[in-house]
Amino acid sequence: MSSPERWTQPQPDGTVAATAAKPSAEQVIAGLRATSEGGSELVQLLTPEGERVSHPEFDIDLTAEELRGLYRDMVLIRRIDREGKALQRQGQLGLWAPLLGQEAAQIGAGRALRPTDMAFPGYREHGVAWCRGIGPKEILGMWRGIDHGSWDPMKYRFHPYTIVICNQCLNAAGYAMGQRFDGKVGDSDGEATMCFFGDGATSQGDMHEAFVWASVYDAPLVFFCQNNQWAISEPTERQSRLPFYQRARGYGFPGIRVDGNDVIATLAVSRWALDECRTGNGPVLIEAFTYRMDAHTTSDDASRYRLSTELEEWKLKDPIERVRVHLARTGMADSDFFESIQAEADVMAADMRDYCMNLPDPPAERIFSNVYAEPNPVLDAQRDEYLSYVSGFAGGDH
Repeated sequence: MSSPERWTQPQPDGTVAATAAKPSAEQVIAGLRATSEGGSELVQLLTPEGERVSHPEFDIDLTAEELRGLYRDMVLIRRIDREGKALQRQGQLGLWAPLLGQEAAQIGAGRALRPTDMAFPGYREHGVAWCRGIGPKEILGMWRGIDHGSWDPMKYRFHPYTIVICNQCLNAAGYAMGQRFDGKVGDSDGEATMCFFGDGATSQGDMHEAFVWASVYDAPLVFFCQNNQWAISEPTERQSRLPFYQRARGYGFPGIRVDGNDVIATLAVSRWALDECRTGNGPVLIEAFTYRMDAHTTSDDASRYRLSTELEEWKLKDPIERVRVHLARTGMADSDFFESIQAEADVMAADMRDYCMNLPDPPAERIFSNVYAEPNPVLDAQRDEYLSYVSGFAGGDH
């Protein structure tokens, strides 16, 4: 048997000295995933079996009403997500990015945000949008291809969806720096920003730049990584030799890993991180250890790169089921409550479907509007030429 490969370290005299043995691929995978639960460093307050547990640093007290509210949020947003996928499959949407399995991560983080905080999403943060007051109707236009997002970002404190991987992290870093320059941090009433991205985004150069700028300027920015184990078809072990939360150490700010399928723990950790930021302690990285139960988007076939046994394993950690079991076991909710929430979800999905099916096509000239703040002769000429072209077709607006 050959000796293990070793890392090397250059010496002052020009020689190269061997250091510790380089970890094997199996060791890398073990270090990243540790166990299917995310490792001993994982912050968890509600087990997959619905048992409430404590944590010495990140415990939280929630009322029965608050727990029922979190359950309702997750059930409604899952129903919205499933309806969005169905609408795409039926040709009503051009694309859909499912969030199935990530409801606890998004609702826990979203409910931790205060009205004055700002959120920067990627493209599957439908749950965070819900928490910011943006309903399913508002996000449909983008996926149908008739607008770029219909909500006012400053009214809802929720930036438009960002399709370009990791670009929102630079936007969030700049916005958070502005919060600090404007004196909006420094005490418990300060503002903070939360940026949402997936594990695949950590492989982008924009992520490094956002970490650097946020760190050196002590920006009040929570980097919220939803590690759903797959960057499209690339597994975690193909992206990093360390758990993602440990990357924060190299930039000089804290990182923490939370059970992303535990809405209570995610809420507790997110509140702590946002408080750290708004009081002037600089950025924080949260790695929400979760799992993408569906495909990356509706244009992806996840069965080509992952095993069904992995999917079955994660079904046992369902974020909604563990809250349902806990509510039922403790007597905080009964069958009438669960049935009422499901009925509410079905009504919302039907309303969403009816709205989508009746969305009018935008006029041909709309694509040219809001490109520049002032009139632009080149764009105006392009618009006139295009409108003249489409007027030659039946209907005159295609």
